[in-house]
Amino acid sequence: MEKVENLVELREAQDYAGSQIFNFRKCASLKCAIELGIPDVIAQHGKPITLSGLISALPINPSKSIHIHRLMRFLSNAGFFVRQNEGYSLSTTGRLLLKNEPFNMRAFLYYVSDPIALKPWNFLTEWFKNDDPSPFDTAHGKNFWSYAAAEPQFGKIFNEAMAGDSSLIVEVVMTQCKSVFEDLTSLVDVGGGTGEFVKAIAQNFPNLECLVCDLPHVVSNQQRTENLDFVAGNMLEMVPPDNAILLKES
Repeated sequence: MEKVENLVELREAQDYAGSQIFNFRKCASLKCAIELGIPDVIAQHGKPITLSGLISALPINPSKSIHIHRLMRFLSNAGFFVRQNEGYSLSTTGRLLLKNEPFNMRAFLYYVSDPIALKPWNFLTEWFKNDDPSPFDTAHGKNFWSYAAAEPQFGKIFNEAMAGDSSLIVEVVMTQCKSVFEDLTSLVDVGGGTGEFVKAIAQNFPNLECLVCDLPHVVSNQQRTENLDFVAGNMLEMVPPDNAILLKES
C-alpha cells in the first residue's frame, strides 16, 4: 500500500514539475494570440465568436487553421478566454490583451518575451560561476542600461513596457492616495523613464513642480510641460533635492 501511495505522490510531483517546466508556453502563446489579433477580433465581434468565425478573421495560412483550436483551448484553460457553447469570449484578464484597453499589458508582454530579454536566463549557470554583476552582462557583454542606450529599439520596447505597467497603478494612486501629494511643493520621480507615472500627478496638481530623473538616452527627447521637466542623471550617483522622491518598483 505504501508503495502505491508513493507512486501516486511521485506521479503528482511529476505532473507539477512538468507544468512548471513548460510554463514558458503561456508567454509564447499569449504573444502569438496578440500578434494574430485574436483578442481584438473577439472583442470586435461583440458576442461569443465561434471557432470557424474566429479562424476566418485571422491572417493565417489556411493549412494552419486546424491548430487554432489548440491555441484557444490552452489560453482558455489559462484564464484568458472563456469557452462557451456559443463560442469564445474574453475574460477580464483577457481584456488586458486588447490594443485599445487603457490598462493593457501588451507592451510588457512584448518586452518579457523579447529574445534580448530572454537570453540572460540561458546564462544563469555561467553567471553563478563568473564575476559578472548580472546574467544580462554575461549574455550580452554589457549591462542592461548600456545595452538599452546602444540599441534604441530595445530601449523603446523596455520604456513602453514600463509606461504600460504604470498606467493602472497611477490610476489607483490618483483615486485612493491622492492626499499624499496635496502638501508637496516639488517631486522627483527617480528612474521615472518617459514620465508616464508622474505626468498624471502633474496634471492633477498643477502647482506641484514635478521632475523625472533618468538616464540621458531615456529623457533626451521628452518634452517638458508647465510643471513637469526632465533631467538626465544616474540615480545611483545623484538624486535631485526635491521636496519628495517617488520610487516605483516594476
